[in-house]
Amino acid sequence: MVISFDQITPNARLWVYQANRALTADETTAVEMTLQPALANWAAHGHPLLAAAKVVDGRFLLVAVDEGAGLPSGCSIDSSVHSVQAAGQVMGIDFMDRSVTYLDADGSVQSLPLAALKAAFADGTLTPETIVFNTQVTTKAEYLANWHIPAAQTWLKRYIKPVVV
Repeated sequence: MVISFDQITPNARLWVYQANRALTADETTAVEMTLQPALANWAAHGHPLLAAAKVVDGRFLLVAVDEGAGLPSGCSIDSSVHSVQAAGQVMGIDFMDRSVTYLDADGSVQSLPLAALKAAFADGTLTPETIVFNTQVTTKAEYLANWHIPAAQTWLKRYIKPVVV
């Protein structure tokens, strides 16, 4: 069963899929609509799951399931991943992108491949205060509280050189 993302419980389990590029408004609508039938039929061991999906920041697809209404199984999770991949293939979007996304000085979404992180911190493109998208959130509540966080509060801190005084 599908409900709106706004209505799903804060404790809902969340998966974040990052697109390899910015999505247009039409693509955002198309992705959300394409996933509706898959989410409506999403089940674990024959038990329907209560799910929601939403594209945010023109780049990220959030898929949530209310585990209080039914627990997803490994097979059902795999099924949802395949649905996301299929929707992306139809539209020419890779939702399995693993670059680091952040907000630049003017507030626009930017991304860097993982191999470029060390240089980006060295040249000041990224700083400890740079706001990054926390794609490691695992619940809707965590998404609402910690979606945009400073790089220094993430796993990226390993790339930040300590200040020598």
